[in-house]
Amino acid sequence: MPTYVYETIPQFEGEQPKRFEVRQSMKDAALTRHPDSGTPVRRVPIGGTGLMGGSSSGPEPRGGSCGSGCGCH
Repeated sequence: MPTYVYETIPQFEGEQPKRFEVRQSMKDAALTRHPDSGTPVRRVPIGGTGLMGGSSSGPEPRGGSCGSGCGCH
């Protein structure tokens, strides 16, 4: 199961959001409230690993877009 990062939604000016992690199935709906306090929350998009595109200025090295030192070609 993946771990998702959430943060509380500040309810008054000057309040700082608090982040926390929750392990959930990908099938589960995103939380809207903190499981303990009931405070409104939002899911925080966190970057993962993935393939990056190559530059558009020339041919891709060794047949792929991830570079010559990647070891996957």
